[in-house]
Amino acid sequence: MALESLMTEFFHDCTTNERKREIEELLNNFAQQIGAWRFCLYFLSSTRNDYVMMYSLTVFENLINKMWLGVPSQDKMEIRSCLPKLLLAHHKTLPYFIRNKLCKVIVDIGRQDWPMFYHDFFTNILQLIQSPVTTPLGLIMLKTTSEELACPREDLSVARKEELRKLLLDQVQTVLGLLTGILETVWDKHSVTAATPPPSPTSGESGDLLSNLLQSPSSAKLLNQPIPILDAESEYICSLALECLAHLFSWIPLSASITPSLLTTIFHFARFGCDIRARKMASVNGSSQNCVLGQERGRLGVLAMSCIIELMSKNCVPMEFEEYLLRMFQQTFYLLQKITKDNNAHTVKSRLEELDESYIEKFTDFLRLFVSVHLRRIESYSQFPVVEFLTLLFKYTFHQPTHEGYFSCLDIWTLFLDYLTSKIKSRLGDKEAVLNRYEDALVLLLTEVLNRIQFRYNQAQLEELDDETLDDDQQTEWQRYLRQSLEVVAKVMELLPTHAFSTLFPVLQDNLEVYLGLQQFIVTSGSGHRLNITAENDCRRLHCSLRDLSSLLQAVGRLAEYFIGDVFAARFNDAHTVVERLVKVTLYGSQIKLYNIETAVPSVLKPDLIDVHAQSLAALQAYSHWLAQYCSEAHRQNTQQFVTLISTAMDAITPLISTKVQDKLLLSACHLLVSLATTVRPVFLISIPAVQKVFNRITDASAQRLVDKAQVLVCRALSNILLLPWPNLPENEQQWPVRSINHASLISALSRDYRNLKPNAVAPQRKMPLDDTKVIIHQTLSVLDDIVENISGESTKSRQICYQSLQESVQVSLALFPAFIHQSDVTDEMLSFFLTLFRGLRVQMGWGLATKRGTFCSFFSLAQLAESILHEGSTGCRVVEKFLKILQVVVQEPGQVFKPFLPSIISLCMEQVYPIIAERPSPDVKAELFELLFRTLHHNWRYFFKSTVLASVQRGIAEEQMENEPQFSAIMQAFGQSFLQPDIHLFKQNLFYLETLNTKQKLYHKKIFRTTMLFQFVNVLLQVLVHKSHDLLQEEIGIAIYNMASVDFDGFFAAFLPEFLTSCDGVDANQKNVLGRNFKMDRDLPSFTQNVHRLVNDLRYYRLCNDSLPPGTVKL
Repeated sequence: MALESLMTEFFHDCTTNERKREIEELLNNFAQQIGAWRFCLYFLSSTRNDYVMMYSLTVFENLINKMWLGVPSQDKMEIRSCLPKLLLAHHKTLPYFIRNKLCKVIVDIGRQDWPMFYHDFFTNILQLIQSPVTTPLGLIMLKTTSEELACPREDLSVARKEELRKLLLDQVQTVLGLLTGILETVWDKHSVTAATPPPSPTSGESGDLLSNLLQSPSSAKLLNQPIPILDAESEYICSLALECLAHLFSWIPLSASITPSLLTTIFHFARFGCDIRARKMASVNGSSQNCVLGQERGRLGVLAMSCIIELMSKNCVPMEFEEYLLRMFQQTFYLLQKITKDNNAHTVKSRLEELDESYIEKFTDFLRLFVSVHLRRIESYSQFPVVEFLTLLFKYTFHQPTHEGYFSCLDIWTLFLDYLTSKIKSRLGDKEAVLNRYEDALVLLLTEVLNRIQFRYNQAQLEELDDETLDDDQQTEWQRYLRQSLEVVAKVMELLPTHAFSTLFPVLQDNLEVYLGLQQFIVTSGSGHRLNITAENDCRRLHCSLRDLSSLLQAVGRLAEYFIGDVFAARFNDAHTVVERLVKVTLYGSQIKLYNIETAVPSVLKPDLIDVHAQSLAALQAYSHWLAQYCSEAHRQNTQQFVTLISTAMDAITPLISTKVQDKLLLSACHLLVSLATTVRPVFLISIPAVQKVFNRITDASAQRLVDKAQVLVCRALSNILLLPWPNLPENEQQWPVRSINHASLISALSRDYRNLKPNAVAPQRKMPLDDTKVIIHQTLSVLDDIVENISGESTKSRQICYQSLQESVQVSLALFPAFIHQSDVTDEMLSFFLTLFRGLRVQMGWGLATKRGTFCSFFSLAQLAESILHEGSTGCRVVEKFLKILQVVVQEPGQVFKPFLPSIISLCMEQVYPIIAERPSPDVKAELFELLFRTLHHNWRYFFKSTVLASVQRGIAEEQMENEPQFSAIMQAFGQSFLQPDIHLFKQNLFYLETLNTKQKLYHKKIFRTTMLFQFVNVLLQVLVHKSHDLLQEEIGIAIYNMASVDFDGFFAAFLPEFLTSCDGVDANQKNVLGRNFKMDRDLPSFTQNVHRLVNDLRYYRLCNDSLPPGTVKL
């Protein structure tokens, strides 16, 4: 009674947390007492309070899993006999969660004691299953056994885990036979009593397709039997049996134990999921009981599909099982045909809507596995009709009741298209034969997917899609729908380019006609231009047409990659037609300023018009690689056609580069401009009047500045026009001198306000408000940073000109830096700029800086501030991270320019930054610091290890000379310390760095590492495995231990391992010997790492056992 009132008090709403802690402590203390289980056994048999029963079972669970070794054998026998009796006596009346917990506790005993001390554990379960009264209980015990013993979660020794798995595998055949028997018996029993069904409208189902899919008419007849109606008890037993099968299939290998009759039976039950008639019957009979039954029957279908999926997901299929697989597919496609059967009473979609949602999900999973894992295996069987299967999949896909279902099916088609593409690439000779076989299916797919993205054909569904909320991938539901559909279109295009193009282009043309025809409806009104389309129906039709045009423009853009490269000439005419249309459309939009037009429904039509205009620019941008290829061809023939295309495109872009244009449209225009300047690079670009106009606008101090992102893009384009070498022209025709002068004046104009900030000794300028200064710094540096970043991979000449133009701005930045050292947001931006400079122009900068060593050293004044900055919180940390990134670039530089800085860089890291962050739990700065240390070692190995020619000739006699040893040791110690910290990302990164240094520079073989550090590292890594603190990295840690040990295997086996075991606490001498004996002397990687994991597992297990012994136990 006292326990009952305590438990009730504990779970009562009014109990304070303080009191709950007291009760918890009391209960825990009670559980730890030797003999507490006797009271619990009494509680279990004499109380009906759920809390008390649950608590008592937890005490037993704790006793069995953590203290079992120390329980006297007499007590164990008593527990083993009492708990199953208790279960048998009360299983019908116990709440299901208590009954399941009691089963789990009994299975836990089996996991420890079967078969040695608990020999009838498994036979008892088999007897329970075979006795009709206790079948459900036996099945629950069986499933729990499969869960707990096949892949035991608790710590057991490796030997015991292997023994349990073997014991279970010995029982598999018997168990599967029993389960097959149960399911068949229920089915047959109810089939006999099922009344003759009324002639169903689907009775003519076994048509050609079915006899194709199923070799023998008998199996078709079997699957056509009416589905029996089961009583609740039988339904429950079948669901338990199917759950058992699903779990067993998750770990047993595919083998002959899984018999054809078992598979057929599972398929019988899978039909429950697609049987609408049964659900109808249930709802017609009206009572809620029947409705529940209908749902339960659906659940049986879901469970049966789960079993099928478990078997399907195994990639490794023994030869003798392939026959079974083929049979499984045939039977599942029979079900697929049943689901997608079209008849007068039901459209396919309404049929799918009536099925259980999770059944449809399982079915889709099955189809995905079939295509991704087994199609290549099955396609070669002549008796398996793949094309008919695709027909069914097509119906299934395009009648999905939910968007998610449709997405999942599109994924399956994508897998199929990938499979076809790779098949063709590997067998180019058969390309035509393969394509001919599937051509009709692919064209159908393409047409239907295109129809699905158009409001003209699919308005109701498309309007349901959300186009506002962003998901984790930063796209709306509508964007995801469109993107996934276009991926399928693109993959078909890759396989059938001509078909795809001739399907898509006419549809685009139709919608373009509507858009280009809008000009005739534009009237001039008092306040500007107005679109004179006002009737509600016309507006709606226009809205749909514009939305479709926008989608089709994206589709055409997505296909651009299939017109370039080897096929450029062959598909030139198609591509030229497209690009010409796109240029015309963009110019039309810019000339009649559709983005500023008044409409009858501004909230709908205005965004539509802007979107179409933006998408036409984006689609044209997608063809920039095609234009670049055309440019190099045109260069040889000097065609006017190409010049016209580019000039017209520029005429479309220029009017949009304005603060009056909406951001979406402005940015599309800017991106297109960047592509023309960077990817296409025509020689004549700079002389086009429209481009001159943009130059003038950007360099005009009085012009209004564009939004940040657009300003950066336009400046990048203009800089690239001047800096990037023209394709197909020799160096002496590149006009570098003129371009250099122009670039300098462009940068000068862009940085005018910034350079005026420089403190001047003669006339200290009047103070500008801090916020205004910050704005100027931000605006200028974001533009300059972007220009440098985009030039960093280009030719030396381009980088030289860029650095010359920037020199003054760089000097200004260095001069301003100390003044803003306490404004960490400004410091952050300046350091970002310096980092980009170092990454992109370090060769150009190096000489300048070497001659002005003072400049760079003044830059090092940050070192003194590192400490104060690190105490400033996240912005401070960001600043230090940027600074360390700059140093990472410096230490990687191969020449001699930066070498003199190495000692000060290392001492900055080890003496100033590391001591502050070493003890901090937060990962800030650590990752960057360790990357810098790694790069310092990796790129400056000779700073530590002077390798002479003589030493390398006499390898093995002379050890390499070691220099700067204290610094090397300090760095290694920092790495070792990092492995003792909980941050898993840092652990993984640093382990990778050590392994890389070993691969590239033989770190583990160096004398200093081998003699003073090697086994310390191995020890730390083993301890990490034992403590399970970084379990996700088990494999990587095992490999690292092997690589370290392999430097000196003899030392590892003879000295380190015995020493490691001696120092292990919590295990006795005998156990240490066993651990040592079990660690075989294998020297290959797989066996060695297996031994390491065995050692770690068994060490943990022994400690657990020893903790469970009562105090004072004498160990023999």
